[in-house]
Amino acid sequence: MIPSIGYATNHSFLGLKPYKFERPDARPNEVTIEVLYCGVCHSDIHQVKNEWGNTVYPCVPGHEVVGRVTAVGDSVTTHQIGDLVGVGCMIDSCRECEPCRSGDENYCEGPNSWLATYNGPMVPAKKAADEQNHYGRENTFGGYSNVVVVPEDFVLKIPASLDPKAAAPLLCAGVTTYSPMKHWGVKAGSKVGIVGFGGLGHIAAKIAVAMGATVVLFTTTEEKQDEAIRLGATAVMEKDLKEEVDPTNPLTRTFDFILSTVPEKHNLNPYLPLLKRDATMAICGDLGPLEPINNMQTASHRNSVAGSLIGSIAETQEVLDFCAEHNVAPDIQMIAIADINDAYKEVEKGDVRFRYVIDMSTLKDEEA
Repeated sequence: MIPSIGYATNHSFLGLKPYKFERPDARPNEVTIEVLYCGVCHSDIHQVKNEWGNTVYPCVPGHEVVGRVTAVGDSVTTHQIGDLVGVGCMIDSCRECEPCRSGDENYCEGPNSWLATYNGPMVPAKKAADEQNHYGRENTFGGYSNVVVVPEDFVLKIPASLDPKAAAPLLCAGVTTYSPMKHWGVKAGSKVGIVGFGGLGHIAAKIAVAMGATVVLFTTTEEKQDEAIRLGATAVMEKDLKEEVDPTNPLTRTFDFILSTVPEKHNLNPYLPLLKRDATMAICGDLGPLEPINNMQTASHRNSVAGSLIGSIAETQEVLDFCAEHNVAPDIQMIAIADINDAYKEVEKGDVRFRYVIDMSTLKDEEA
């Protein structure tokens, strides 16, 4: 076993604090990684507070992990000691279902779905005697820790030209926005709307601009309009939109694709009149029940409202390579692990520009 330390919580209303635990030794197909940096995702807050009703305590968050390989199993061929690598939202899947065999591990249909980097299987094991947890464990501990152990084919390579600190949010925020834009065919000349201008929205805008798209950011915050221009986009205030078709609005029926990155229930109806015929609005921020959709709007122009969940391992490597090639990186603020509880409050208030990344070397202060 590997002695480990991280930051954990034991209840939804408690903050994170130092937590000592043990990780299993690496299996032959696994690599051991010293964690250097870990991004702070709004999903971490949802999970810590059990806002999705599935949290397994104790909870050690963190699924935007950048680190250095310190040991490799006997059968590992793709990574070597000293490599700079990343770990995203998943560390395993059933590998047997059709999505897994097709390279869509994030849509794993196995008995427990995919194995999350923290909080265990995406679908917790049933307690009935005839059910067996595919992974043999009900909890996993994430990257708010000094070390992680991960199967080699769920470990990503960090391109040398990427700042490893800024690479961390790409492992979740980056692929979560890249995957739907790729799936729905965003390309040079596309007109793309991004709803929400936070951690997900700002990197979505940067990626879409790098793809050659014309980008419009929808925001509730007037102060962010200058930020949008800096990113190569224009900004529109959400309050100026109407739920019905507005022929005087120059944005009506002009969008090829709209992506909602808002991490909570949000009224989508004001955006539907903006979609071209056959265009899609995809939701990647909120995983809960949606506000009711006006189907007259969608049916009248054969529009779709769709969901998208993170991205596959291949897509995660793609977005890392794409961002390295196009010099794209999220705007980050570095914090010490001891400041994580205050950082959560700032994320919830929307006062971050635009993603927090934890310098995990500060965890050594807790080990003393």
